[in-house]
Amino acid sequence: MSKVNKDMIISDVLKLDKGTAPIFNKNGMHCLGCPAASGESIAQACVVHGIDADKLVEELNDYFAKKGE
Repeated sequence: MSKVNKDMIISDVLKLDKGTAPIFNKNGMHCLGCPAASGESIAQACVVHGIDADKLVEELNDYFAKKGE
């Protein structure tokens, strides 16, 4: 089962595991501490940054799967 979905707020994902920060950074989301990160869903942020939300969610879920969470 997926742990992360496109409707989740970025800061909520970071609260689940700070280790997700490099995944966001690698995908062009560098201001994880900005106010938008605490109110913007992954899908909304991906639109703003021109990122494929499905690909990002897949990377995040792969990260959690490898951790065994």
